Amino acid sequence: MKIRHLYISHGHNFFGHHGREPGENEMIEVDQIECVAGHGIRGDRFFDFKPDYKGQITFFSQEIYDALRDALGVRDKPPSAFRRNVIVSGIDLNTLIGAEFQIQDVWFRGTSECSPCHWMDRAFAPGAEAWLKGRGGLRAQILTDGVLVRDA
Repeated sequence: MKIRHLYISHGHNFFGHHGREPGENEMIEVDQIECVAGHGIRGDRFFDFKPDYKGQITFFSQEIYDALRDALGVRDKPPSAFRRNVIVSGIDLNTLIGAEFQIQDVWFRGTSECSPCHWMDRAFAPGAEAWLKGRGGLRAQILTDGVLVRDA
């Protein structure tokens, strides 16, 4: 598995915005993120969101992103449009649901699919929500402290 992109955001755009307009908090691409066991990513909107939160960190597949772009003919949206923290390649993220796994020196527990919501059609393109069902990414808990670094 390779880390392709790392993102944090200081605020929510879609989470908790049902029935309202989305927020305008940008996803900031960084070279590394600090994972804090049981808390989340330092500097991210979900840091200390609530105890034992199942989405302390989120993952999305570069291969799914590429396939969705091809399927919908979209070329102007970066992977940050999905507001996931870590974009990886070389693994089926669904196989990590319910499993403990290690990336670099950090351990995680996959908790659930990061299910796509109705905002995907607005954030990426019409049809994105339906296309992403079953492949929206992975929510996970952080089990050990450490730093993830984007692969070269």
